[in-house]
Amino acid sequence: MTVIKKVNLPDTEIPRQWYNIAADMPNPMQPPLNPATGKPASAEDLAPVFPMNLIEQEMSTERYIDIPGKVLEKLLLYRPTPLKRAYALEQHLQTPAKIYYKDESVSPAGSHKPNTAIAQAYYNKEFGIRRITTETGAGQWGSALSFSCALFGLECKVYMVRVSYDQKPYRRLMMQTWGGQCVPSPSPDTSFGRKMLAEDPDCPGSLGIAISEAIEDAVTSRDTRYSLGSVLNHVMLHQTIIGLEAQKQFAQIGEYPDVVVGCVGGGSNFAGLAFPFLRDKIYGKQVQVIAAEPAACPTLTRGPFAYDFGDTAATTPLLPMYTLGHNFMPPAIHAGGLRYHGASPQVSQLVKDRLIEPRAYDQLKTYEAGVLFARTEGQIPAPETCHAIAAAIEEAMKAKEEGVQKTIVFNYSGHGLLDLPGYAKYLEGELSGFALPEEEINRAIAAIAGLPGICTGE
Repeated sequence: MTVIKKVNLPDTEIPRQWYNIAADMPNPMQPPLNPATGKPASAEDLAPVFPMNLIEQEMSTERYIDIPGKVLEKLLLYRPTPLKRAYALEQHLQTPAKIYYKDESVSPAGSHKPNTAIAQAYYNKEFGIRRITTETGAGQWGSALSFSCALFGLECKVYMVRVSYDQKPYRRLMMQTWGGQCVPSPSPDTSFGRKMLAEDPDCPGSLGIAISEAIEDAVTSRDTRYSLGSVLNHVMLHQTIIGLEAQKQFAQIGEYPDVVVGCVGGGSNFAGLAFPFLRDKIYGKQVQVIAAEPAACPTLTRGPFAYDFGDTAATTPLLPMYTLGHNFMPPAIHAGGLRYHGASPQVSQLVKDRLIEPRAYDQLKTYEAGVLFARTEGQIPAPETCHAIAAAIEEAMKAKEEGVQKTIVFNYSGHGLLDLPGYAKYLEGELSGFALPEEEINRAIAAIAGLPGICTGE
């Protein structure tokens, strides 16, 4: 009997709308605050940074938002993406669980990131912007935005976290091939970058620092806006095409997952898969939703829920989120895309409401999961994606121990073909499992104690 390894949707079944979870959240998010006034940030406060059409999406509570035709046209270069079943991994684990994964690695950039990069490039172009600045950690987002800017004829400058810039040279070459300019952050190109380099010439950088540089560049340059690859509401919105497709694919085979898993740094790939299923959970569906993060950067599992800046230079509005403090310098783990001090306000609120279960995994455990996946399923996952695989394996083994059948789906958010130096260190025994010491967390979050807004201490 032929088994179904891949569940594909025809191009005609690509979702025509994004899903906005703000319409269904049981407890609305607290608003972002203007740090100067302590009052809710207005659209005008955000206008120097983002085009107004994206600001409208950021503030929208409309349940479904139409995807423009020109965006759909570009998304169809690689979407719909396949839903695959990991038969070989199931057999290796000898688990009764069914393990599925949504394969976002098939995009030209090799990850889920173009889902919002294409949309953001389009909306900036429509607004009359000619140039976009951004940050990137592992390089997936910078690659995706460079690719998307090429599609719409925009200039792109990427500030790449220095440790990842050095670890992942081929990511920056991808950006350059698509026409993007990529510099290591902290850089001498901005006043904040120069300040950080003066304090520590060997600074490994962080997403918070890179965001500060990209925003400074955007607000001091003509016809330029900033683009963020995670965290904000409109980014979560654009990524929901992943989960909307997955729901159609499960319906096609007459199944529905018991467990939905994604890795979390800022929250974009996790939200993309999980939010449509969380809508079902909010309205009574029994589904477990797991957010897997690094033990070295345990924002959701060990940070407080508080108002904090999204960047190190404290230039963004104050966002209500789980955070380790905007001055937090994450350890130089290889999952560069998860080295961020905060988490999406929407994801954070849903964790606070106990609709999402966060878990932290150390670096060794995640690489072990990634290597096992590669040796059974053949695909080499990104270090970030390995966190989701580790959580999926953990759930599959629980099903085995309990003797119950479960259907598990995780977001295969990107491939690891340009992340092989990290695998080399793991295979050669040069990596260590690192859990962030409590004193480091206390030191980092002390910086937010005097900020406006409510800190729940949770």
